[in-house]
This record gives sequence, C-alpha cells and structure tokens, in this order.
Amino acid sequence: MTEFIGFVSQLPGNPALLVTVLLTLAVILVNGWTDAPNAIATAISTKAIAPRPAIMMAAVFNFLGILVMTMVNKTVAETIYKMVDFGDNSHEALIGLCAAMIAIVLWAVAAWVFGIPTSESHALIAGLTGAAIAMHGGLEGVNGAEWSKVLIGLALSTFLGFAMGFVSVKGIELIFRKADRRKTGGFFKNAQIGGAAAMAFMHGAQDGQKFMGVFLLGMALAGGQTGAGNTFEIPFWLILLCSIVMGLGTSIGGYRIIKAVGMDMVKLETYQGFAADLAGAGCLLIASLTSIPVSTTSTKTTAIMGVGAAKRLRSVNWNVVGEMVLTWILTFPGCGLIGFLMAKLLTAVL
Repeated sequence: MTEFIGFVSQLPGNPALLVTVLLTLAVILVNGWTDAPNAIATAISTKAIAPRPAIMMAAVFNFLGILVMTMVNKTVAETIYKMVDFGDNSHEALIGLCAAMIAIVLWAVAAWVFGIPTSESHALIAGLTGAAIAMHGGLEGVNGAEWSKVLIGLALSTFLGFAMGFVSVKGIELIFRKADRRKTGGFFKNAQIGGAAAMAFMHGAQDGQKFMGVFLLGMALAGGQTGAGNTFEIPFWLILLCSIVMGLGTSIGGYRIIKAVGMDMVKLETYQGFAADLAGAGCLLIASLTSIPVSTTSTKTTAIMGVGAAKRLRSVNWNVVGEMVLTWILTFPGCGLIGFLMAKLLTAVL
C-alpha cells in the first residue's frame, strides 16, 4: 500500500507519467471490454450461467490468473517489456509508447463497433512495433528474438486451439457415449462454469502480464529511464489495479463480443461449450508455461471452431469466422500503421 501511495503522489507533479498511466489503463480497460468476454461467452450462450455473475466471476479469476501466473512465470510480461526499443531519449521513447497506446484504443473501439472480437494482443504488438519503427526510421528498434516468440504464439493459438477443441469434444463424446443425455445436463452445466472460470484465469495470466509489462515500461520512461537493463519487478498493487480495470471493462462492454463468439459463430450445446473452454484454457496454459505470448481471442475462437467442425463443417458459420480472421490479419498492418502515424504526429507537435 505504501508503494502505491508513493506512486500516486508522483502523478500530479509528473504530467508525462500521468498521461502514460491514463493511456495504459485505457488500453487495459479496452482489453477487458473486447478480450475478456471471450472467456465467458460460451457459458453465457448455453445458459450455464447468467451474464452478471459470469462477469463477476471473470473479474475474480482474471485477478487470480494475473497473481498466480506472475508468481510462477513472469516472462510473458518481460517479452512485451523488451520487444521494442524506442531509443535512448526517454522523452521521445515515451512519445512512442503513448502513440502505440492510442493506436490500440482506436483499433479496438472500431472493431467493437462492428461486434468483431479483435485481438488486443495482436494490436498491442502491432502498435508498439509501428511506433518503434517511426521513432527509429527503420527496424532497428524491433527486437527480433522477442518478435519470433510472437509469431510462434500466433501459430500456436490458431492451430493448437482448433486441434484441441476438436480432440476435446471428440473425447467427451467418447467417454459419455453410453450416458443418458438428460442426466448429464447438470454435470456439464457445472463443468462449463468451471471451464469459463479456467478461461478467465488464463486470460488474466496471459493478457494481464502483457499490459503490466507495458505499464512498467511507461513508468520507466516517464522516470527518465530507457527501460533497458532495469530490474524487472511487478508490484502487487499493479496486479490488483490491472485486474480491477480489466474487470470493469468486461462489465461495461462485453455483450457484443459474447454474442459474436458464443452465439453467432457456432450453436453449442453445454458439453460442447465445456469442451471449447477446456481446450482454450489448456492451450493458454501451455503458452504461459513456455513463456510464449499468445492471443486469448484467437485461442478461444479457434477452439470453438474446432468443436463445431468435430460435428460437421456446416455447423460453423464461416461468414462470421471470415470476418474475425480478416480482422486478425488486418490488425498487424492496420494498428501498426496507426501507431506509426501517431508517433510521427506526436513527435512533430510535442
């Protein structure tokens, strides 16, 4: 608590830090607004749990995911922290970081307007990279070793999510092939609530760490440091703050995304929703333990696609899938370009 009070006391006398904090919190809010609803979408769509308690549950398990995984393995946050270098001038570097945050918010809000679950992980990476290229005038500011982890994560979240969704639902159908469907409804309803909690936990473990890495980078830059070579420690108050803001975002803007992911893409039965949550959480756990930053959005949605395809390909609304995939593809050049342009603009006027 003393550390948090000390941090807050710096804000009035450090406008650069105040602006950076507000922009980073806005990005975390948007992440809860557009990403966190994926965790509870299937449980709500199958009526295993009502929206309000589902949102409260997601907020609690987001916090637990951030807390526990940060204690176990904080390298996802370190990957984001070290992914780009905005230069040796801390003032200009801070401008670059703020430009990236503005780009993420603009991109996410535009996607939300159309009800498309864009990936804030992809937007974060693209925005940071675009701004770093603008500050250096080339690729010198991009850490290729950390970026390679991002590409691996993109492939992992897409293909492994689909495969695990397919295998999970087939396994459940095999295990319960002789069971009376009417008698398994209650079991799978409770199991899906547990699966949604696991997804929320892993969302916090992945996305919470990403944005805490950005928060810490902003604090370092606002303090006149470049971020390179600093001791990497995540204070408890930042874990708590991140989870509260993420939970608030989920509560105010999640229904459009819940509808697109849980209702429009595939019509799921309760056991199928559980299979999707199990697959998505498992994929995110593998990624977190191996220090690979992945997209929770693409992981969960591809897991749902795998579950639907296990029944038959026509079960999946491929028009909705096409819109999502197009958004994911366009996020890198689109959000990267916005980050680049915002960095150039802010550099010219500040």
